[in-house]
Amino acid sequence: QVQLVESGGGLVQAGGSLRLSCAASGRTSSPYYMGWFRQAPGKEREFVAAISWSGGSQFYADSVKGRFTISRDNAKNTVYLQMNSLKPEGTAVYYCAAGPPSSRWSTGWVDYWGKGTLVTVSE
Repeated sequence: QVQLVESGGGLVQAGGSLRLSCAASGRTSSPYYMGWFRQAPGKEREFVAAISWSGGSQFYADSVKGRFTISRDNAKNTVYLQMNSLKPEGTAVYYCAAGPPSSRWSTGWVDYWGKGTLVTVSE
């Protein structure tokens, strides 16, 4: 089992930045890929970014490429999502996720979910 706890959400103006963190505990020695999904009000949960176990490969949704950066520190069992140039449509609950090595990022890939952290981007 892996437990995931997100932090770092909050209210930010459009154009601003936030950094989300996700602390993992439990079976953290397993070579999980880590990722972020988000779910806006009334919408389905969607993929945002993912990173390989080593951190050498990153994957992004087209909507966030060039603005968001995913990274991980395996010594701290933590994955980060640096979000720059935030847009109002980025308002959502952001969920940390863990799953096996993959190149496909549907919700079906996820073995473990965090409870989410709310990001609100104002006009």
